[in-house]
Amino acid sequence: MKTWDVIIVGGGIIGLSLSIALRKRNVSVLVVERGEPGREASHAAAGMLADCTLETPAALQELATASAAMYPQFVHELQDESGTDVDLRSDGTLLFPAPQDLERLAGFCAEHLPPAPLADMEPGISAAGRKAAYLKERSVDPRSLVAAALKAARHRGVDISSGTTVQKLSMVDGRLGGVETDKTQYAAAAVVNCAGAWSGSLLPHKLPTRPVKGQMFALVGGPANVPRHVIRTDEVYLVPRSNGRVLVGTTLEEAGFDKHTDPSVIQRLREAAIRLFPTLAQARLHEDWAGLRPGTPDGLPILGATATQGYYAATGHFRDGILLAPITAEIMAKVVTGQRTAHDIRAFSPVRFEE
Repeated sequence: MKTWDVIIVGGGIIGLSLSIALRKRNVSVLVVERGEPGREASHAAAGMLADCTLETPAALQELATASAAMYPQFVHELQDESGTDVDLRSDGTLLFPAPQDLERLAGFCAEHLPPAPLADMEPGISAAGRKAAYLKERSVDPRSLVAAALKAARHRGVDISSGTTVQKLSMVDGRLGGVETDKTQYAAAAVVNCAGAWSGSLLPHKLPTRPVKGQMFALVGGPANVPRHVIRTDEVYLVPRSNGRVLVGTTLEEAGFDKHTDPSVIQRLREAAIRLFPTLAQARLHEDWAGLRPGTPDGLPILGATATQGYYAATGHFRDGILLAPITAEIMAKVVTGQRTAHDIRAFSPVRFEE
């Protein structure tokens, strides 16, 4: 029976990025994905690389900032190896926070004042009387990113098994021997759980991830005057793509594994988008969807070794899976191969839920 050095459970952007980082270290890797690689939370994400936000937990800020800084090189390598264009944009974000939050934001974001009058930056915006913060954030098209990562992983010799669900770890004489799926067994001395919202279903460790639903949609075919920047308010966010699409989102719902969209929710978001940017009324709704983010009890990702030797976790990234993919891959590749990492990840340890 064929064996691998590492089995990665989950073929989203976290699992694929980690597989590439491990192959750079000459580690043989098998990615096992329950469905189609990259078609769950990664496919549904908006792609805002928001490393400077009031919602980022303090314990996560260092990793968020480091990962955002890695993105240009991360994307360059994926594009070079895959031949796939990844729509990485650097136009920045216009954030409309509450007045007290604007003051807080100034405390930890070096640059937050818009470099030009709002009407000049976004002629189509309707935000009379509201103050905006300008953040030097990037955005990326997650679907293009995952497509590039999948091609790059295969190019580097990562084996991928899709359409099979890992059910439990395989133990041989008390030691980790691989995984058992609903169809077969795969052998490896190390396993990394990157299964996102489904991470908790892999026995024997019940990692406390849960699905947090987010609904969004894409508008196309509008006038030339569409947003150039990412725009975020407390009601809605708009994320432009270079191909003219504008993504509109999103919700935070505790709805289990339900991925249906609600027409009334989509309509509410669309009305909020049009109030913010009236010319979007002329655009048509191209598609809507819902994704399941992997939430955790304390809002922090789960990174590192579990209590079972050879079994690791890289999951629970909640709304930051796309943002944190580069730093997660770097850190976990070092952890799995026994190297020291420059980042302190004790706050994210899987064993914190066992104490």
